[in-house]
Amino acid sequence: MSKNLDPKCKQCRRIGEKLFLKGDRCSTPKCALNRRNYPPGAHGPKDSRRKITDYGLQLKEKQKAKKTYNLMEKQFKLTFEKAKKQSGDAGENLFKLLEMRLDNVVYRLGFASSRGQARVLVGHGHFLVNGKKVDIPSYVVKMGDVITIKEKSRKSKQFSALAESLKSAEVPGWMNLDIKNLSGKILHAPSFDEIRTNIDARVIVEFYSR
Repeated sequence: MSKNLDPKCKQCRRIGEKLFLKGDRCSTPKCALNRRNYPPGAHGPKDSRRKITDYGLQLKEKQKAKKTYNLMEKQFKLTFEKAKKQSGDAGENLFKLLEMRLDNVVYRLGFASSRGQARVLVGHGHFLVNGKKVDIPSYVVKMGDVITIKEKSRKSKQFSALAESLKSAEVPGWMNLDIKNLSGKILHAPSFDEIRTNIDARVIVEFYSR
């Protein structure tokens, strides 16, 4: 399974926005974008003053989505092609598919501090979907699915204090969090309005329609 090995802070600096790839750290003064708000490299400060073209804007939005959801180019494009084949708006369908990935659901429920961490935890087999172990981060959940943390995993350091931190978790309306049982249920597929994102889906569609 291929993954992006570039330092997470550099990825945010290239985009010029916080992508919250390091979870809570991104909301602290330690965030690299707070200290160096320009692209990495020797010409970073000069690059930040360049005028962006229409193609550059399209590329930036696509890269933002790809990095936010922790996908490589091939996987992201395949997801877009799948979204395009569905009825309705391709951009909205794309984000619905991205949101329904198991690693994203684990992150949205508050079981992980970032999507990167969620992907690792899913890959290590810490989660059950409807009582069965699923260790594929790209697994697409559906309405009615119940995601739980394995009983054995709950005793590990990773999840020992999770119940307390979940009390302040902001869970989207299309899923329900059961703190007592450390589980979450998919109530329905998310509408585009329920997906909290500052990424322009229309521009991504334009990028792949060139």
